[in-house]
Amino acid sequence: MLNQSSPVGFLLLGFSEHPGLEKILFVVVLTSYLLTLVGNTLIILLSVLDPRLHSPMYFFLSNLSFLDLCFTTSCVPQMLVNLWGPKKTISFLGCFIQLFIFLSLGTTECILLTVMAFDRYVAVCQPLHYATIIHPRLCLQLAAVAWIIGLVESVIQTPATLHLPFCPHHQVDDFVCEVPALIRLSCGDTTYNEIQMAVASVFILVVPLSLILISYGAITRAVLRINSARGRRKAFGTCSSHLIVVTLFYSSVIAVYLQPKNPYAQKRGKFFGLFYAVGTPSLNPLIYTLRNKEVKRAFRRLLGKEVEPRQN
Repeated sequence: MLNQSSPVGFLLLGFSEHPGLEKILFVVVLTSYLLTLVGNTLIILLSVLDPRLHSPMYFFLSNLSFLDLCFTTSCVPQMLVNLWGPKKTISFLGCFIQLFIFLSLGTTECILLTVMAFDRYVAVCQPLHYATIIHPRLCLQLAAVAWIIGLVESVIQTPATLHLPFCPHHQVDDFVCEVPALIRLSCGDTTYNEIQMAVASVFILVVPLSLILISYGAITRAVLRINSARGRRKAFGTCSSHLIVVTLFYSSVIAVYLQPKNPYAQKRGKFFGLFYAVGTPSLNPLIYTLRNKEVKRAFRRLLGKEVEPRQN
């Protein structure tokens, strides 16, 4: 499975040509990582411990939080080492593991965000049938499908990428082992890999994003038919957090995987890749907690600062 032309490993360049910028990025990445750990762990704890959050929406949200924890932990420690000191190498096995986890969890997040859009569609467009349609067994099945698709995609694409004949310098122009950067490092024919990445991008990025847009189109039509302004605000409020997360995630992923082949696009892609790997996982908990009254109340109950009303 390992490419014998790369026995030592790779050199992750990142922004090594700008040492001053690397020190700033070290602080930014470390802060974002700590926020990711605290925020996503808190959401998982609240979803498990608070009975009022035992609903499909928070089941999927806790899955997303767990995914973000694993996703950032797979790359940030190595990234911090590279940003802080002169050593910017990663072993071939380390690159293999990082790429495998990156592809698997990135794909899973694409599918999971689509599942969450479907959940919001049923909640807004068919509220009377919500409990019947989105039942616990279906939630488990949809989450399992998302994780399995991510695993299958990674099993297919990781070995194919690392079987490429790489140039002797082994310099990866990125922060992490990503498919586009490794394809650029190859000195051989990459036609098969580029076709594979294009096909995967259609099924994993374009199709899920289209389904999300269709869901929100139906949600918008249903909300606009609500007579009261308060009802419209409440309906939009249940979806706004997810829509913001989708926008941040897909805009950065598309910038990384569907970028044109030119030096400017590659440099811009590194910034988007950094945001995709570090920024969105740290922002997701903030978006869901700051815009969600139920999560805020659950947090206050966990701290014992909200008293439950007495039953007469």
